[in-house]
Amino acid sequence: MQEKTTDIFRNAPVPKAVISNIIPSIVSMIMVLLYNLADTFFIGQTKNPYMVAAVSVATPAFLLFMAIGMLFGIGGTSLISRMLGEGRAEKAKHTSAFCFWTGLVIGIFGMIFIWIACEPVSRLVGASDDTLEYTMLYLNIVAPSIPFLIIGNCFSNVIRSEGRAKTAMAGMIIGNMTNIVLDPIMILALGWNVAGAAIATVLGNVFAAVFYMIHLTSKRSMLSINPKDYMASDGIAKGVLAIGVPASLNSMLISISNIFINNFMVKYGDMAVAGLGVAMKINLIVIMLLIGLGSGIQPLLGYCYGAGLKKRYFGVLKFSLLLAFILSVIMTVICYCFAGPLVNAFLDDPAAYEYGITFSRIYIISGPVVGLLFVLMNAIQSLGAALPSLILSICRQGIVFIPMLFIFRAVFDSADKLALAQPVTDYCAVIIAATIFFFTSRKYFRGMEDTSESPEST
Repeated sequence: MQEKTTDIFRNAPVPKAVISNIIPSIVSMIMVLLYNLADTFFIGQTKNPYMVAAVSVATPAFLLFMAIGMLFGIGGTSLISRMLGEGRAEKAKHTSAFCFWTGLVIGIFGMIFIWIACEPVSRLVGASDDTLEYTMLYLNIVAPSIPFLIIGNCFSNVIRSEGRAKTAMAGMIIGNMTNIVLDPIMILALGWNVAGAAIATVLGNVFAAVFYMIHLTSKRSMLSINPKDYMASDGIAKGVLAIGVPASLNSMLISISNIFINNFMVKYGDMAVAGLGVAMKINLIVIMLLIGLGSGIQPLLGYCYGAGLKKRYFGVLKFSLLLAFILSVIMTVICYCFAGPLVNAFLDDPAAYEYGITFSRIYIISGPVVGLLFVLMNAIQSLGAALPSLILSICRQGIVFIPMLFIFRAVFDSADKLALAQPVTDYCAVIIAATIFFFTSRKYFRGMEDTSESPEST
């Protein structure tokens, strides 16, 4: 089983190995993108910009729980792919069980917390008096799906570590298509508005998680979620958290930074908040594709490193960087040129529409280089380099972006200038990532002898 599912990691030509791993991952991210756009699009058809603003404001709260899923997903993927590369299948089983049960327990606590503290959480993420009721309604309904949200986000990554990229993609498609299909029915046909968007989100998260659970309990998987296989010792918890925490910090800091910018943007009115929310969604068209590319190659890079395939590792990395740059440029041009029609699909209010156009074109400025950032981030994570991963994760949306927000607000006191903080941060982050990877790779590959058995492996 192990040889069959991981053969492409070791033996396929580099372009084929990369493409076969990134296509399912990119498709998964496209589904996540459509899911993110669907709620905003169909809520936008109600012609109520306050509802659009409320759904946008509520998003950071759930990004925090998605980040927890990413913690166990990326941390687990990094450790499991290296364990399989080293031929340690039993430890891979213990790792997947650890990720499942720990994530599930945290999800249950998260659900209870949202129910207890819904109003202060809504205020914290930037809800105004006009959007508070809608924001609280959305959060209360979506709360029960938090455990499933964590499991889905975790195992959409972990399952790829055993060479099952298509299975990981299928789960994402099932969950997100459920949401997309139900959105127009529940929001518009039944007239449930924000409540309809929330219910569709709940069902999507549940279906995706159940699909992964069925796969993990079948004979097709070399991984496990059996409670008997749960183990946190033998370096498992440490190995998952060492890479997972830095990776999830990036998502958490995205959520926190969104809370900051939402609160700053409230000064310019709810229409500015609605415009910014739509601009962020449009920017996701580029970001999600590139996240898919970066996360798709991580299991491949992790396996190569664990198996000592040094030349193959760098061959995969170079090909992926070139591919990321080409895709970044193409998507940036498309999103910049079609910003008007894209924003118009979500917003009718003239003031909100103008904000949306302006913010969309500002956010996309960093599009041409942001793909390089995600490839380098995943390359560092694939090595199991905990400290470099941590530094890079807290740099982009934390150490660099949040201070940048305060600086831009103080210096310019303008909504459009405030939005410029993100692309400026992204260019800084690419330079930091390239520098960190250069020194990290030299350290981790120092003295390693390549174990390639054939020219195809390079």
